[in-house]
Order: sequence, then structure tokens, then C-alpha cells
Amino acid sequence: MPSTDFSWSIPIMRAGYAGRGLVYLVVAGFSLYAIWLGGQAQGTSSALEQLENTGWGMIVLFLIFLGMVAYAIWRLIDAYYDLEDYGTETKGLVARAGMLVTGLVHLAIGFSAFTLLFAGGGGGGDSESTITDAVATVMGWPAGRWIVGVVGLIILGAGGYYVHKAWKEKYREELRANHFTEQWNFMLKAGLAAQGAIIAIIGGLFLYAAWRANPDEAGGLDGAFDWLTGQPYGQVLVAAVCVGLLGFALFCFVNAAYRIIPKAEGDDIETLGARLEAKARQAVG
Repeated sequence: MPSTDFSWSIPIMRAGYAGRGLVYLVVAGFSLYAIWLGGQAQGTSSALEQLENTGWGMIVLFLIFLGMVAYAIWRLIDAYYDLEDYGTETKGLVARAGMLVTGLVHLAIGFSAFTLLFAGGGGGGDSESTITDAVATVMGWPAGRWIVGVVGLIILGAGGYYVHKAWKEKYREELRANHFTEQWNFMLKAGLAAQGAIIAIIGGLFLYAAWRANPDEAGGLDGAFDWLTGQPYGQVLVAAVCVGLLGFALFCFVNAAYRIIPKAEGDDIETLGARLEAKARQAVG
């Protein structure tokens, strides 16, 4: 058993990942429906605003708000206490700093949901214009273009990390081994790769904005969808990515149910990676 009891963090983690999964389920679902009707994929803010027009939308917005706050708190305590044993070497510190950044990003999503709940009428704002305004402000600073470029590289690196994690199936070391996680491994892998691809595109947009000294070139999820739409077979690419984001929603829900927190649960739990490796050795033997 861990020397310090961190079991109190587990419900926060589960609520956070469930809220994160709900966000991507809403975004991917509305986007695929819009594409089916001949429209365009929806970014996070647009998808959340559309929830206002559904009978159950306010309930979902409230759940998203709670989930995003929980996820932000989870990233904070995870980074502070190093609950996933990343360590204090350079690589570990970078990973823990990344947790804080992702926590803040998801807290902003929670704030958008909160604003829509209590302000209504699209009070959540346009995330793309917010990003453009922020990039324009930074570009007005000394060496601002370089700062935006470095941010772009960090985002691009994060996207590459997700893709690498999916390709090497590193996420299997963080999940409990059971029948469900074994059977749905392909969707988990595809979902994580799709999320990585979207993040990498967003990083590329920031780099392009820095190169052109034009904040309008930067963008978030909406910008990534717009860029994909402009490519050959663009709508097909966007639809494929949205299907992948459904897989990432599943990945988040699976993490909510089966993620292992080493310092909270001990190290004697069989991981999905360990079970699959054992089966592979048995097959070879």
C-alpha cells in the first residue's frame, strides 16, 4: 500500500475523465451530424452552444462543467503529488508541467459551459476569436512571434506524443486488465491517434501564424477542421477524424472507469499491457 493515502483523488480523476469524454462525444456527435446534413464540423464552443437547443442540453452542459472542473483539479493534484510517478527528472517535470496546461485548457471549457448555463444566448463566446486575440496580444510583445512559434512547437510535440503513445500502445500500462479493455483496444488506439493528429494540426497552425506574423492563421479545433476541409477529400478526412474522436471519447470513459493511479492504488494491479504481453509470450511458447 502507498505510504500516503491518496485514495481521495480517485473519484476526482474518474469524474474528470468522464467529463472529458462527454465533451468529445458532444463535439464528434454534432460534427458528424452536421457533415451528414452537408454542413461543417463543429468546434468545441459551437458544439456546446448547440446543446442549448436540445431538451437535455442544459443537463449535459452542467455535467460537462462539473467534469471539467474535476479534470482541472485532478491535473493539479496529479502534477503536485506526482501520483503517476513521472519523477523529478527533466522528462518527468515536462510531463507534469503539461498536466497543468491541459488542466487550464479544460478549465476554460468548463468556464464556457458555465457561461452558457447562466448567461445563455451563446455567452460561451467564440473560441477561435479568443485564440486569435490571445495570439495577436502575444505577437505585440518583444519577440512575440518567437513565443508563438515555441508554443506551436510545444503543441506539435504534444500531438506527436499522443500519436507515439497510440502507436506504441503505451496507454496499456495505465489501464486495468479486463475483458472490456482487451476487446476495445483497437478503438482506444485509434481514438488516441486521432486526438494526437488534431493537436498536431493545431500546433502547425500556430507555427504558420508565427511564420506569417498573422494571428488569424492560428486556431483551435475549428481551425484544424477548416484546414482539413481545405485538403483533397477534405470532408472525408474530417469525418474520419470525427469518428476517431468518438474513439477518444471512449478512451476517456475507459480511463474514467479503469485508469490505474500508482500512488493511490499500489503497484500490484495487473495492467492491460502486462496481460497482453503475457498472452503474446504464451502464444509464442
